[in-house]
Amino acid sequence: MRRPNADSSESQRLLSRRAMLLGGVQLGFMGMLALRMRYLQVEQSDQFRLLAEENRVNIRLLPPARGEIFDRNGVALARNEPSYRITIVQEDAGDVDKVIERLSTLVELDEDSLNRAMAEMKRSAPFLPVTVADHVSWEEMSRVSVNAPALPGVTPEVGLSRQYPLQGDFAHVVGYVGPVSDYDLSKIANPDPLLRIPRFQIGKVGVEAKREGGLRGSAGTKRVEVNSVGRIMRELDRQEGDQGQDLQLTLDQNLQSYVQARLEGESAAAIVMDCRNGDLLAINSAPTFDPNLFVTGISVADYKALTDNKFRPLAAKSVQGTYPPGSTFKMITALAALEEGVFSSEDTVWCPGHLEVSDRRFHCWKRAGHGHMDLQKALRESCDVYFYEVALEIGIDKISTMAARLGLGVRHDIPLSGVARGLNPTRTWKEQVRGQNWVPGDTVNASIGQGFVLASPLQLAVMTARLASGLQINPRMVKSSNGVEEPVPEPAPLGLNENHLRQIRKAMFAVSNNRRGTAYGSRIVPEEFKLAGKTGTSQVRNITAAERAAGVTRNKDLPWERRDHALFVNFAPFDTPEIAVAVVVEHGGGGSTAAAPIARDITLQALYKGDPPLEAYPSRDRRKIKAQQERLRALMPDPQDVRGGTRT
Repeated sequence: MRRPNADSSESQRLLSRRAMLLGGVQLGFMGMLALRMRYLQVEQSDQFRLLAEENRVNIRLLPPARGEIFDRNGVALARNEPSYRITIVQEDAGDVDKVIERLSTLVELDEDSLNRAMAEMKRSAPFLPVTVADHVSWEEMSRVSVNAPALPGVTPEVGLSRQYPLQGDFAHVVGYVGPVSDYDLSKIANPDPLLRIPRFQIGKVGVEAKREGGLRGSAGTKRVEVNSVGRIMRELDRQEGDQGQDLQLTLDQNLQSYVQARLEGESAAAIVMDCRNGDLLAINSAPTFDPNLFVTGISVADYKALTDNKFRPLAAKSVQGTYPPGSTFKMITALAALEEGVFSSEDTVWCPGHLEVSDRRFHCWKRAGHGHMDLQKALRESCDVYFYEVALEIGIDKISTMAARLGLGVRHDIPLSGVARGLNPTRTWKEQVRGQNWVPGDTVNASIGQGFVLASPLQLAVMTARLASGLQINPRMVKSSNGVEEPVPEPAPLGLNENHLRQIRKAMFAVSNNRRGTAYGSRIVPEEFKLAGKTGTSQVRNITAAERAAGVTRNKDLPWERRDHALFVNFAPFDTPEIAVAVVVEHGGGGSTAAAPIARDITLQALYKGDPPLEAYPSRDRRKIKAQQERLRALMPDPQDVRGGTRT
């Protein structure tokens, strides 16, 4: 049965409305979609283009060349040398074990390094290169290159590595570099992104560490195109970074190498300083070590040999070591008394060989005593009782104030690791640190550089330079940076009575040039180079009353670690001081026998700027000195090799 026309028309109208409604919804949706597409493609185009670019292009850091270090004459102390390494890409190699087996016939592969490389391959993407041999020789590089077709995935590469051509002569000064560790990163608030580059090296100790910021330089960049899995497809561009700053130190390579050779066989330290401007000409600690071992990664056996050595070759004794200064401190006590006006240079003290203080007997080194002593005689012959009496008269406050004025108890500002402050004791210090009151016996001990007093060889050199010049000389170790001279402030006067300083210098002159002086055996013969000095011997053990009654055991009969430290300080020439020298020989015995001859030889080497003539020595020493000079020349680096590393 057919529907009426009216019903048919109504149905068509309903369908038309529904179609229009549906079409309107579809049209609205399409419009919204079009607007959204316009928003994304037009208004947000820059952002999405950047995101796409970031996915396609990576920026990689390029490590800069590290700044080099030179001595005052341009001799290279730390330089960058080409370093050859062998890398392997796992996916290109195929059978990695088989390729490495072939490679091992051409290059000596260290087992530990190889194990680390294999572990790194398991962690890394298969298309990333992994180093399997580092610091290989040019001959090994050549063999690998020639056999490249048989070594798929293996690539010889060249980079830069730190080298210390003078090995141990500057190890405690220049220091060394090593790979960045987690501990290194933990000490830095905002680490430079460079530090996260694999195998990137930074300074660990010495100048390398203290001047790290300038020596490191700034990174360069390269833009590379990568695919979806991160494989590099091509390099788009690169911008090289800025090389680190070159440093020129005040040290003199020839003198430094001589001093290191002269200290051979001792556990000792020496400082040579210019009295006029504070330039440090030599800073030595013995024994030493080869810093190149740390650059390539020191072996367990080599490191154990260094740490087990009782002479402590890793310690920079010249600036880190602190010792009782012994009789080298007596100039401070004497000068404090003169400045205070309590004693004059003519006043005398009777020395019977000891002094009773608070029911305790303090002995002089000369058991029978020195008799009547004035200032010059007391310093010349190093009478202890004279300084006991002087110290009790003026008190510890005046002594500690003078010690600080002359550079003791001060951490001097030079770019080395662990520069020691030493200890210049005061009443307040003992109350705060020891929880005890200061007693007269403490003052007596301090007067001769014993008790609580501690000083480094650097501080003793500063003290000597200030006594020689009357100026507040401060040590200086960096001469220039990138060819720009470091400023040298004009030293201020110490503000001490010049007549009192002359009295001290005159007494120090007598120590080395008067027949009764404790260092007469280590004098310099030529008048124009005569030195003024002071011996010191500091105890490291207590001598009991019973031992004194039976006779004090001689140093040579004691175990090495219980023997006295030997010290000597001096300046020269006496009339126009140029250099100050401080020498400490650990457990060396007497200052006059162990330290003074070394200091005299160093002084002559510095003044003559090379081997001095035999006539500069006392006649009885000349045969021995001639043999010594020949022996030391054999220990020092070849001049031709040194000149080859000089910056032009």
